[in-house]
Amino acid sequence: MSPLDLPPELRSRLRRLSIVPRRAAALASAGMHDSRNRGGGMEFAQYRAYERGDDLRNIDWKLYARSDRFFVRDAERESPIAVWIVLDASASMNQSDLSRPNWSRFDAARRLAAALIEIALYQGDRFGLIVEAADGPVVLTPHAGGRHRDRLLLTLAGLRPGGVAQWRRDVSVFGEQIGAHDILLVLTDGFDEDCIATVERLAASGRDVALIQVLTTDERDFPFDQGYRFHDPETGEDLVGDGRALRQDFLTRFAAARTQLDARLDARGVRHTTHFIDESADQPIRALFRPAERR
Repeated sequence: MSPLDLPPELRSRLRRLSIVPRRAAALASAGMHDSRNRGGGMEFAQYRAYERGDDLRNIDWKLYARSDRFFVRDAERESPIAVWIVLDASASMNQSDLSRPNWSRFDAARRLAAALIEIALYQGDRFGLIVEAADGPVVLTPHAGGRHRDRLLLTLAGLRPGGVAQWRRDVSVFGEQIGAHDILLVLTDGFDEDCIATVERLAASGRDVALIQVLTTDERDFPFDQGYRFHDPETGEDLVGDGRALRQDFLTRFAAARTQLDARLDARGVRHTTHFIDESADQPIRALFRPAERR
């Protein structure tokens, strides 16, 4: 399955989540943003097939009588808040697990991006995408609606990680594009110092920044039990060693590095969580944002 194809059970769980600003003032200025931006008085956008968790009030019963299938009416309303998704497309994001070589950090990050887009679409927000790539950023400015969702997913489908992202080079792009009240979600492995410095700089400017650190399960568990060559795809450096001998030192150092990163982000007021690539995409989103209130 493509990382952009969200399973029905995941979509159902996403319906119960919201992406909300951190600051109460932003919520107040957003008006209806804190509730789902769906209902009467909004412009009709399109039909789509009914999915578990949809509000039954949105079913078009006349269309059901003609087709014997359930469809719901999606509506759009321009939101004063835009949700920006920033995807790290550097070479280190291509790392996968020993036991699952066909599912990389980048695949997990793209699924997270698709999940965040789905939530933003459902709650009526505008959403945009910045892909931080070695040869320059790809920017899709925020809009609302299903067509824009499809445009972003098409872009994500064609991406491949590689090279070294130039965060310091592109920080001006973030500053020019992202509004003062927008929400910025950065999907990265967190290993690039320039990436973290860019996140700190954006948070220091008053922007609402959140970071999801995407890690492999091998980094969590270090299951290597024999001799291996560990390769850094961005620096080209190799480390040859015995997995069993390296395990405890790696886990100790890795835990210390994560603790240090958490402290830096906390100091800047950046919401953050960790996503291991064997977990469901809704887990880190749930950790960052409270569940949506039932209506």
